[in-house]
Amino acid sequence: MTLEKLINGSDIRGVAIKTEGLDQTLTLESVRKIAHGFIYFLKEEKNLKHVPLKVAIGIDSRVSGPEIKTALTETFVKLGVHVLDAGMATTPAMFMATQYDEFAADGSIMVTASHLPFMYNGLKFFTKAGGAEHEDMDFIVQHTDATIEVNEEGKVDSINLVQRYADDLVGKIRKDSNSQEPLKDMHIVLDAGNGAGGFFAKDVLEVLGANTNGSQFLDPDGNFPNHVPNPDNKEAMASIQKAVLDNQADLGIIFDTDVDRAAVVDSTGEVINRNNLIAVLAHIILQDEKDATIVTNSPTSSHLKTFINELGGQQYRFISGYRNVINKAIELNNAGIHTPLAIETSGHAAFKENYFLDDGAYVVAKILMFLPKLQKENLKLSDLITTLQQPAETQELRFHINEENFKKYGQKVIEEMNDFVDRSEGFTLEEDNREGIRVNVSAPFASGWFLLRLSLHEPLLVLQLENDVEGSNHKVISHLRIFFEQYKSLDLGKLETYLKKLIKAIK
Repeated sequence: MTLEKLINGSDIRGVAIKTEGLDQTLTLESVRKIAHGFIYFLKEEKNLKHVPLKVAIGIDSRVSGPEIKTALTETFVKLGVHVLDAGMATTPAMFMATQYDEFAADGSIMVTASHLPFMYNGLKFFTKAGGAEHEDMDFIVQHTDATIEVNEEGKVDSINLVQRYADDLVGKIRKDSNSQEPLKDMHIVLDAGNGAGGFFAKDVLEVLGANTNGSQFLDPDGNFPNHVPNPDNKEAMASIQKAVLDNQADLGIIFDTDVDRAAVVDSTGEVINRNNLIAVLAHIILQDEKDATIVTNSPTSSHLKTFINELGGQQYRFISGYRNVINKAIELNNAGIHTPLAIETSGHAAFKENYFLDDGAYVVAKILMFLPKLQKENLKLSDLITTLQQPAETQELRFHINEENFKKYGQKVIEEMNDFVDRSEGFTLEEDNREGIRVNVSAPFASGWFLLRLSLHEPLLVLQLENDVEGSNHKVISHLRIFFEQYKSLDLGKLETYLKKLIKAIK
């Protein structure tokens, strides 16, 4: 397998542990090659000529993490690099290793595959300027054999990065709240999903005065025995909901494996993720920053746009992919458009005030800063979004494209859907759209919208739908089937299965 095939957007992903039906793709040899390419990237693309370079390495709880870290470390030492071994860490903390003066790393690597199953692993790269881009990954894998001058062997030092990062969060929350224990008398439960985020209970919440009894799955376990560590997963969210209700907690927090994403649950058990999380953070931001623009990915609810507008802000819907929304927010700020937040429905969120770092723990910190104010007013977190209308039903279908040039074929389908929309009563194109084709839906298909877009990396067309009238999405999908059936290279199996289940349920 070529190294290029391991590139997943702006990081590396692959199978690190061979299992039945899955061959190993992220080998230790490939890790060593990529490590070599990263040092060449720092020296040549980032023009870092001083010696020695300092690179920090951290891992999440995956069982393949230690041997990958060893392969990275051995390669770096041979190349004369001063390695900072952060041990168990989080993705946002690894970026901060380049920012904290006591570490001052020139670059850093987080060994993680985010929420993927235990057999996967990967590498996320940072420099002092931020996270790697896709083109950086291309450069790295294309220069794995480049000549690097080495004068002397490097060395390895261990650092307690996560404690420094936790102390930083505590300091920021205390400063904003003007209190040493702003969470005193609050009961907050944390679900770390056996990932790397368990530290947050003891080193942040308890230090700020919170009672964390009932917190669960804090111990790292790369087999993820309890649930998928993913705030976008129904089973995971049901788990933290139950923990909140069973413990009569004021708030529940859940992280993904490497803590670059988070979601919360309020005291009533209401889940605050996806559109609801965007709305809560928008409300917090727009309290003090009227007219601010918030960048989101494209498949957000139409009601979210209304909600943000009514608060005095603007929503900018952009191409899916957390690096895409973050880079668009940076671009808008550089153009003089105040844009303090970039966030995806998946939970990836980055604030301008926090280096536009994709950081789940900082998302929670922003909410914790706001909690004491809500408590004084006897309000719950969900009270912030009572005016956000919720759709009656949502649906997502993915169609595999059986073509070698799947992007060209998928784009052809999207472009040709324009004519179908024009001919369909109740379908109108949404003008505020920058990805695929977004269509507003009205009678005879009730009230809602759908979006057809290409997956960023896979040979898939993704159809996402929302409707305000129960039982209406299937009407939209049934009508769209007329359009999709003419494309023989689309696998419509999931569409047919969905419709058959609905017909059976109706009978």
